[in-house]
Amino acid sequence: MLDLAGRYGQGPVMVKEIASRQDLSEKYLEQILSELRKAGLVVSTQGKNGGFQLARTPDKINLLDIVNVLEGGLTPVLCADDESFCDRSDQCIMREVWQSIGKSSVKLLKKWTLKDLVEKEREKINTTTVLDFSI
Repeated sequence: MLDLAGRYGQGPVMVKEIASRQDLSEKYLEQILSELRKAGLVVSTQGKNGGFQLARTPDKINLLDIVNVLEGGLTPVLCADDESFCDRSDQCIMREVWQSIGKSSVKLLKKWTLKDLVEKEREKINTTTVLDFSI
C-alpha cells in the first residue's frame, strides 16, 4: 500500500514492479492485493497498461483500514471483544488490560495515513542520502 501511495496519481502499477521493489513473491502480493481490492482500498485495471492503484487518496486511507482487512482486527486475545468467550471475563483484570491495548492500537493506527508514511519515507530517504564528492 505504501508503494502504491508513493506512486499515487501516476496510473496503475503492475504487480511485478511492486513485488520487485518490495522483495515479495508476485503470487503472495496478488493474494494481498485481492483482499485489498475486495475491501475497496485498491482498484485494478486489466490490459497492457493495467495494474493496481489506490481507490482513495493516500490521506483518506489509514493504517487501521489496512490492518482490519489483512489481519481481521487488532484484538490481542479473543476475550477482549467477546466476554462470552471466557466464563471469568467479568472478573478478569487482564481483560481490561487487553482491551486498553486494543483501544490504544486502534487510536494509533487510525491516526497514521498513507500520506503521512509516504512523507516520512521521503524525509528519511532525503536525510540519509549522502553524496560523495571525493575525487
